[in-house]
Amino acid sequence: MTVSGSLLKKAFLLTLAAFLFVFQISVGTASAAELDAETRTLPLNDKGETVTLTQKQVIKGSRLFSATCGQCHLKGMTKTDPNVGLDSEALALATPPRDTVESLVDYLYNPTTYDGEEEIAERHPSMKSTDIYPKMRNLSDDDLFDIAGHVLLQPRVMGSQWGTGKTKF
Repeated sequence: MTVSGSLLKKAFLLTLAAFLFVFQISVGTASAAELDAETRTLPLNDKGETVTLTQKQVIKGSRLFSATCGQCHLKGMTKTDPNVGLDSEALALATPPRDTVESLVDYLYNPTTYDGEEEIAERHPSMKSTDIYPKMRNLSDDDLFDIAGHVLLQPRVMGSQWGTGKTKF
């Protein structure tokens, strides 16, 4: 093989590798722009009201969740208690239920055990424990809303890959 033939072969392989890399990244990834309004419409409260997240809220909620909650709740799993995940069914079965945006925001202010019997602000990041959990200090009510929206949206986006709570056993 000549030098120019060898260079052409290398260039072809490099181009093919780059194409496959871009294809791998783009296939199977849902960006906020791809989520329709129906998917982004979530339960707001226990009165049956709903809210449709904006594309900006979806992106911001994902970013804030990763930065603030992702260390312990990777893909909706709870590392400190694998029996309780952030999947829809586990959130609905909590006491009180945590399956609406408002109830999750309330939880971020007043965290309790899964059965609702004990306050856990000293063990779980919350707005009550910003002295212990500094990542919570700079979060606004809008930020908490977007984080809650992210948690409720993920089962729709990721399906059963989100959360591994006691309802999965």
